[in-house]
Amino acid sequence: MTAPADTEQVAVRRTDTTVYGILLTISFAHLLNDTIQSLLPALYPILRESFSLTYTQVGLITLAFHATASLLQPVVGLAADRRPMPYSLTTGMGFTFAGVLMLAFATSYPFLLLAAAMIGLGSSIFHPESARVARMAAGGKAGLAQSVFQVGGNLGHSIGPLLAAFVIVTTGRDGIAWFALIPLLGMLVLFRVGGWYSAHVKERAARKKAGPIAEAAPAPQKAVVGAVIILLTLIFSKQLYMSSLTSYYTFYLIDVFGLPVATAQIYLFLYLFAIAAGTLIGGSLSDRFGRKAVIWFSILGALPFALALPYADLYWTAILTILIGLIMSSSLAVIIVFAQDLIPGRIGLISGLFLGFAFGMSGIGALLIGAVADAKGLEFVYYLCSFIPAVGIIAAFLPSMGGKAKTKAA
Repeated sequence: MTAPADTEQVAVRRTDTTVYGILLTISFAHLLNDTIQSLLPALYPILRESFSLTYTQVGLITLAFHATASLLQPVVGLAADRRPMPYSLTTGMGFTFAGVLMLAFATSYPFLLLAAAMIGLGSSIFHPESARVARMAAGGKAGLAQSVFQVGGNLGHSIGPLLAAFVIVTTGRDGIAWFALIPLLGMLVLFRVGGWYSAHVKERAARKKAGPIAEAAPAPQKAVVGAVIILLTLIFSKQLYMSSLTSYYTFYLIDVFGLPVATAQIYLFLYLFAIAAGTLIGGSLSDRFGRKAVIWFSILGALPFALALPYADLYWTAILTILIGLIMSSSLAVIIVFAQDLIPGRIGLISGLFLGFAFGMSGIGALLIGAVADAKGLEFVYYLCSFIPAVGIIAAFLPSMGGKAKTKAA
């Protein structure tokens, strides 16, 4: 009776091979999802004019979106850990599709709130399950896989406002309906991913029947709790600092250096491009040199550049922000993989918790920084925020994962 052993050997080979086709597909789906996410705030001027909204009402739209998009992610991830849902990705994109159509044809403010909540719900379903797919397809390169997945989201966040500028400005609110084609394409793409996901789950079940699957032993609970607190603190510090650049960099360039809006947007694009590049580089380096080293460097390594930024002229401001974006962006994917390694078997919960937390902290960070900027000015904001990367020193207290990280299949 050699068939079971042969079957298991085939399964192991397939699992240990990085499935680049699936990684690129799920990254593309991430691009589509986050394009819609970033499109929502870009539509605020149109919606405000159409419905005569106050700034408070605009803020409630943001709250409705963020509440469903970030708070529900750990819940979705935990549910999927207990019972895999391969085609939930398509369902999640379906909620986004419905939300975009509701934005286009809403006749009252409550429908706008519901539309924003629907888009957030779609995102909360998409992120933890798509992060699980990236882990499944990683083979022995979990850091690279998570980075490829994250880069899609980074690109999507930069594309949304551009699409709004080119389409909505010329067509008005009626043009919003055209953006429903984006999640519709995502549904088609993710249906294919769901088929691969389903086959992977069945294959893993067959392997369990053939014999036990070797898994990493979980770390002691006390060490896990401490490490998770450190990782969440690092995400908070990273997102808080990066919010100061993502949300207010163009205003800083305009106020301090007198740049026109169009030129300031080019500087912002360079910074966002550096974020995408850093995300990809960080994940690859973590597979080679270990997660802890990259996490430590990605936050603490940006400190000297952040400290110099408030005193730099225009040329060095551009250089320093590119370096900061390149270094600090290298950590999010690596932090998520580190946490996944800490808690085997809870890929969905960890992905949902950390991605949701990062997204929520970006919104809170932008709000806090805006309040300080109103009171003290943007120059003071960048002086104050320049010390935030020093928090990266706490990465030294993360547990050692035994050198270069090893990945097991999800």
